[in-house]
Amino acid sequence: MHWLALQWLPEPAASGEAAPDAPPPQPDVACPTPESLGWWALQFTPHVAWLDEALMLEVSACERLWGGRRALMRQIGASVPPGLKVRQVTGATSLEALARLRLYIARQPQPTRLPDDLPLDTLGAAAPHLQVLARLGCRTWGDVAALPRGPLVRRFGAPLREALDLAWGLRPDGLPWLQVPDSFEQRLELPMLAQSAPELLWAAQRLLGALRLWLQARQRGALAIELSWTLDLKRLDGAELPRSQQLQVRTAEPTQDMAHLRRLLAERLALTQLIAPTGWLRLRSLETADWQGRTRSLLPPSLPGAHAGAWAEEGREGEPLHQLLEKLSARLGAPQVLAAQPVQDHRPEGRQRWRPAAGPKAAVPDKAKPGAGRAGQHTNARHPASSLGGPKPAGEQVLGEPGSVLPDIGTGLLPAWLLREPRLLPVQDGEPCHGGAPLRRLAGPQRLETAWWESGRPAARDYYIAQDAAGALFWIYRERATLAGTEAPVRWYLQGIYA
Repeated sequence: MHWLALQWLPEPAASGEAAPDAPPPQPDVACPTPESLGWWALQFTPHVAWLDEALMLEVSACERLWGGRRALMRQIGASVPPGLKVRQVTGATSLEALARLRLYIARQPQPTRLPDDLPLDTLGAAAPHLQVLARLGCRTWGDVAALPRGPLVRRFGAPLREALDLAWGLRPDGLPWLQVPDSFEQRLELPMLAQSAPELLWAAQRLLGALRLWLQARQRGALAIELSWTLDLKRLDGAELPRSQQLQVRTAEPTQDMAHLRRLLAERLALTQLIAPTGWLRLRSLETADWQGRTRSLLPPSLPGAHAGAWAEEGREGEPLHQLLEKLSARLGAPQVLAAQPVQDHRPEGRQRWRPAAGPKAAVPDKAKPGAGRAGQHTNARHPASSLGGPKPAGEQVLGEPGSVLPDIGTGLLPAWLLREPRLLPVQDGEPCHGGAPLRRLAGPQRLETAWWESGRPAARDYYIAQDAAGALFWIYRERATLAGTEAPVRWYLQGIYA
């Protein structure tokens, strides 16, 4: 087996004097939590465990996949989370790697014989007995290992002897491997009580960094997260206060972009008022989805002579549409930014509904039930009598020679503009009128029927394309009786307008 021992330190601040009014640097707020650092290390090997102050990686089975031990260590050093500097040391066993890491941090020379010449103060199990062992003349691991096993166990206990056996590889390591939880939830104590919402955003960056590492380890993308904070007061002005406040942020697509989530949190927190100071933050995932990665284009960001906007002129990609909609929804409110959702309905006025653009995508209801047969189907029906030159249905006007039929409308001739609600047209001598003049039907009928069990009133319509005297085209329909033998006046409606 082969082990790597890792330990992180904050990167030194950049040289130069800070502004007098600038807040003092807080590197611990931006650094990931120890648990999230373990999630980050899982991208290199599935065998990751914490041992005292170091993160241990067992890489004997996977270092070949990274191109060797040195290439793996270079890759680890190049992909360290921002704001941190990693120190890494190798060893044949976990205790040996940890001891060498402690010597490296203390800037002491590395011994040539391992693990015999390692100083005794680098062995955690020997820490309670250092003074006694020093009086016995034991200074290194090899000196203690040379003592008789039985008296050593009776005098100093079994943990010391077991640690030596681990160091020499006489027994396997029993470290518990790190497991990534199914859902993300972490808490953070603030350095001081926060009085306003922007202070929460500044402190939540550390939790967002941990969330990103968890999403990468789980190969997931965030769809909804919740940021909550515990109130420091129980009563205010004689009124009971809730234990905590929270807000939720939702995205239209799975994301691992923490900058986008931070912008959404900033918009929401700008509209939120803290009812009392708080000292604790909690971030948890509400909904995630499989991460499909990012599809990159094979084309350059902008083509010569093309209008690509300011983003392409700077060599950057534009902001995705769903991120813009989510940002506007967080700023203006979800009911103010709507998107059309298609619905399976044969009636034109019911084929879409408007929902919040940044909300979760609801399932499209299936209004056409199985087994409906001819009912509930949108058909291009011509009357058999019309095609054979026989008597025409009452109220139908046919252009051209006797016995001819109107051309079929087809799905490609539907209007681009529909009225919000069909408008009743006046009728003169059984013909629909618009603007005081009869309409001339050019194509149709296109028959539409819905089943009696569907929502809303059953519909039985014949659609036509009609033209007025000025040449404008309209999409109109004639409402038919839904029951055979029912006598009802013929009513015409205006449904759409052709541009």
